[in-house]
Amino acid sequence: MRLSELKTGEKGVIIKVLGHGGFRRRIIEMGFIKGKSVEVILNAPLKDPIKYQIMGYEISLRRKEAEMIEVVSEDEARNIIHEKDYQTPITETIPVSDEQLKTIAQGKRRTINVALVGNPNCGKTSLFNVASGSHEHVGNYSGVTVDAKEGFFDYQGYHFRLVDLPGTYSLSAYSPEELYVRKHIIEQTPDVIINVVDAGNLERNLYLTTQLIDMNVRMVIALNMYDALEHSGNKLDIKGLSSLLGTPIVPTISRTGKGIEELFHVIIGLYEGADFMGQKEEIQNEALRQLREWHDAYVEDHSYGSHGEEAGDIASQAFIRHIHINHGPELERSIDLVKKEISKNSSIRQTYSTRFLAIKLLENDKDIEQRVIASLPNARDILELRDKEAQRLKESINEDSEQAITNAKYGFISGALQETYTDNHQDTEMFTRIVDSIVTHRFWGFPIFFIFLYIMFEGTFVIGDYPMQGIEWLVEKLGVLAEAALPDGPVKDLVVDGIIGGVGGVIVFLPNILLLYLFISIMEDSGYMARAAFIMDKIMHKMGLHGKSFIPLIMGFGCNVPAIMASRIIESRKSRLVTMLVNPLMSCSARLPIYLVMIGAFFPGKASLILLSIYAIGILLAVLMARIFARFIVKGDDTPFVMELPPYRMPTAKSVLRHTWEKGAQYLKKMGGIIMIASIIIWFLGYYPNHGNYETKAEQQENSYIGQIGKAIEPAIEPLGFDWKMGIGILSGIGAKELVVSTLGVLYTNEEEVESVNLADRIPITPLVAYGYMLFVLIYFPCIATLAAIRQESGSWKWAAFAAGYTTLLAWIVALIVHQVGSLFIH
Repeated sequence: MRLSELKTGEKGVIIKVLGHGGFRRRIIEMGFIKGKSVEVILNAPLKDPIKYQIMGYEISLRRKEAEMIEVVSEDEARNIIHEKDYQTPITETIPVSDEQLKTIAQGKRRTINVALVGNPNCGKTSLFNVASGSHEHVGNYSGVTVDAKEGFFDYQGYHFRLVDLPGTYSLSAYSPEELYVRKHIIEQTPDVIINVVDAGNLERNLYLTTQLIDMNVRMVIALNMYDALEHSGNKLDIKGLSSLLGTPIVPTISRTGKGIEELFHVIIGLYEGADFMGQKEEIQNEALRQLREWHDAYVEDHSYGSHGEEAGDIASQAFIRHIHINHGPELERSIDLVKKEISKNSSIRQTYSTRFLAIKLLENDKDIEQRVIASLPNARDILELRDKEAQRLKESINEDSEQAITNAKYGFISGALQETYTDNHQDTEMFTRIVDSIVTHRFWGFPIFFIFLYIMFEGTFVIGDYPMQGIEWLVEKLGVLAEAALPDGPVKDLVVDGIIGGVGGVIVFLPNILLLYLFISIMEDSGYMARAAFIMDKIMHKMGLHGKSFIPLIMGFGCNVPAIMASRIIESRKSRLVTMLVNPLMSCSARLPIYLVMIGAFFPGKASLILLSIYAIGILLAVLMARIFARFIVKGDDTPFVMELPPYRMPTAKSVLRHTWEKGAQYLKKMGGIIMIASIIIWFLGYYPNHGNYETKAEQQENSYIGQIGKAIEPAIEPLGFDWKMGIGILSGIGAKELVVSTLGVLYTNEEEVESVNLADRIPITPLVAYGYMLFVLIYFPCIATLAAIRQESGSWKWAAFAAGYTTLLAWIVALIVHQVGSLFIH
């Protein structure tokens, strides 16, 4: 709980102080130190400020400041003690001793919230996986992690809560990922931030570091992929750079786990000691004493201070100190003036570094302007001063303030590296450049890419066919066993037709899903996927999409579900949403059985041409709808195509196989359940009412709920040339498209042995209606699993419902045009 929640007369012990560095140090200077008892003496008449007693004297804090101090109260302590020793509970009348409170507070303090922040491709997610044992996917191109992933682990007596934030190049309000990272840092106030920096690309990676320094957060730099730096022969004075940045730097190799333990050892020292160094002597000595006690109890491999990474030793070497990035005299003057005006509002000083806010305002950051500054009493004065200073800077240094701040930061980074980094000018990227000259070639790039795609899909379906047949056999045998074991009745029919039949229809595609993700994972981890997006961007842009949209759209020909899940690789929310909405127009493999039956029955001599035309119409409609959605429906700015082309790396078998299996498990877990529910619902509607009162299955289906629904929708589909039975086939396809053929087979017969009769002889329709029906099935309502995937990835049922609505309307219009126009020429 927070200190502000304690009532008058209540007592607690301080666990930790939250907020940015300047606020924490000021509060600690006032005596609010970890492990100290604090009592609420008095609430002001308007509940603000609050008077507290701590270390024998009284201090007043504003409620907002008290909200940033985490405490354990007596009531909370009683509950904890009661949980541990439930046989002898402590009642409310018995006070909890100070020692008990301090022990509980120390236990709670030993949970450290850590956020991982870094550029895409810096190995951040790999480090997260190694540290926490979590299995987040590692991809070798920008924007794999578009949500924050959480992991936990215990080390040296501390419980770590790790949050892997999306990869971002800066903390500007440029993309949703950048805003998300900034918001998390400010609102969640992690105890320590691990700034993961690619050792092979220091200049660009350290730009984000300078922005974190502006935010005045408690930070350690993980110098990741350090082996690449060593291999290159270049040299880096780590201690020198650490001193210049005022931040500890630990070399790590997340691929092998090297340096990870030392990193978290440093984090503990930083967390427990950094804020107390440079304070009053008694505060500093108390902090060091506690650090030594912890070290002696939990760290066996070396004595305290011998490695130079403990908080006291780091502080003495000036590794921990808050620096200000010097932006030059003109910019610093403007920053100070804007900062001074913002600082008149004490209410935001505990949450934000006022210097950070001033810099962001001078960078014309609209999010800070609207979300933070607009609500302040002197907002108008602040913004007027900002505008005045921005104009002055333009006149004095002949560039706008945003560009000037960026240049100043890179100037600082360049100067720091000039002092600490030695480049031996070895060309370590020769292999990448040679491969790129071939795979991104203006002539050879596209054929190579399409060969890779052909291999991927051919491999997916040819190799996947063998285990698929095995799973089909197992499902069939399971159905036979259930049929033999269960007595006749609704339960037997539910298990055999509803559950085994429905879920079996999903499980059979698992090998294809696994193989598809295996190929995609290899392309991602090797770095080729970024090249595919690069060469396809111009074509995708004309559709109103992003270069990366091409991959999920191509995947849609296999299965729309993993394809929509793969759309998370697109950073731009607008492009991501449009890609998800048009993906169902890519004809998935589940629709193929319907085409094969219809084409075999009505177009035996022109099978290839008809099948090609159906796929081509789906692609053309996707292009058309993407342009319409990007222009009129989905709001948001287009993000420019700025994407890093990382060096090629050999994918590790462990990472590829783990990712493949996890995606398969995710597919089964999330989609299998939905398919089962949908199958049960469709079975129920087709089974009831009065199941046993009819002689044939077809008669029973006609009088079932689903038959009644079919009859009800018949007027809507009659202009398309469809009858109510074809309507029921369409309805059954909502659960899974594979159900359409089996439903038609059952409805268009009076015999139980439906397989023995040719379906073409039983469906009294013309080839024109059959073609229109195939187009309707291509376009209409995505299956339930696909809608669930759209809901999951978009975060809203609104877009899933929109996808269902627009595809069904579009399908009706296309089928109507085909039937009505075709009827004029074909009699």
